Amino acid sequence: MGTIEDNLEAVRRRISKAAQSAGRDVDEITLVAVSKTHPADAVRDALGAGQMVFGENKVQEGEWKRPEAGGGEWHLIGHLQSNKARKAVKAFDVIETIDSADLVRRLERICAEEGRTGLGVFIQVDLGGEESKTGADVSEIPHIIEVTRESEHLVFKGLMTIPPFFDDPENARPFFARLREIRDELAPGSGLSMGMSNDLEVAIEEGATVVRVGTAIFGARPKPISQED
Repeated sequence: MGTIEDNLEAVRRRISKAAQSAGRDVDEITLVAVSKTHPADAVRDALGAGQMVFGENKVQEGEWKRPEAGGGEWHLIGHLQSNKARKAVKAFDVIETIDSADLVRRLERICAEEGRTGLGVFIQVDLGGEESKTGADVSEIPHIIEVTRESEHLVFKGLMTIPPFFDDPENARPFFARLREIRDELAPGSGLSMGMSNDLEVAIEEGATVVRVGTAIFGARPKPISQED
């Protein structure tokens, strides 16, 4: 691995090339740099290289790392437990892992109590059926979208998914294509958060507007530097 600046440039070239190949405008695609378990110094290096959007899996890690890093837009990309909702509202700009209408209602109530407006949300769709991953069933998505759009303090951003990991990125394509089909049917024009270090090109070809990249930017993950949520 090179420096974080070099790695970011390499990832940006991959995104640009994939967008060009798909006939898309690269400006339509947001790179979320996933700093999971990496220190705040690494985030500061990425900020210095012009990266402004970051993702964390754990609410607790985002809570302390964001102020130490000193800037950027922060996305929660890990499962949000209901008892962490208030902390998440305070620590993040976007929550990408909404998986129930009840969670939407809880976040809306907390935002009202905290005087928070404009909290961005993606609804996570379970397409892989893996026990280790969360997300709402496809049948639940229309209702969750409806409840989200009725909220005064939340901003519906689109749909998100995490497919099973495959050595061959092409095997992830059906999952990305399916999420796009669901989006086109239920929420045309909204965003698609899908694709990571291994398969971002395929995700972009299938319409991703947000890609979440960790190891290709920050390198292999060290042991956790904060306690589990």
